[in-house]
Amino acid sequence: MIERVRDVLEILTADTPNGIKIPIVAEELQIPYVVTKIDFWKNKPSTLLAVNPNGRIPAIVDRADQSNVVRVFESGAIMLYLADTYGGLIPQHPQGRAETLSWLFLQVSGLGPSFGQAGHFLRGAPERLAYPTERFRAEAQRQLSLVDAQLSRSEWINGFDYSIADIAYFSWLRSASYAGLTTEGSVGITNWLQRISERPAVQLSLI
Repeated sequence: MIERVRDVLEILTADTPNGIKIPIVAEELQIPYVVTKIDFWKNKPSTLLAVNPNGRIPAIVDRADQSNVVRVFESGAIMLYLADTYGGLIPQHPQGRAETLSWLFLQVSGLGPSFGQAGHFLRGAPERLAYPTERFRAEAQRQLSLVDAQLSRSEWINGFDYSIADIAYFSWLRSASYAGLTTEGSVGITNWLQRISERPAVQLSLI
């Protein structure tokens, strides 16, 4: 495990698909960090609102440069900031960078919301409503099929190397059952999930 240094990178997060993305990136890039776990049932919103006006996790405060403290919120923005600032997890050649960003943005705008809404109407809604449940489950399945097709052609999401795009999708697909879906039967996704799960940085950072 990398040496922890206080007050370099503070990660405000929780054990959710979006929440685990940032500790994984920090471990992969060997950025010294501390985690502030957010418990929405106990912590006062001001703990998080001071960093993210939208009041959602994850969010970070980067104090590596004490003269220029940086806050970032929204998981995709944080991942891109860390990859660019600390160097790694994103190709530098134009094609690889463009593919990585395209898949990353698709995850945060497409697969993540559809999985979240499918899971909510399947498990969290006060009453089971067929139309929204099936609507979001079908969209989640469509998004899953896109990833399945991509990983049938390439070892990694961007078609080149392991990147922030893989971490973004991994955080959701490892818990596909939440949305009422399964990755069983997809050799590409199954092998990809296994490869990422076995990475030391991933094992160290799952909170």
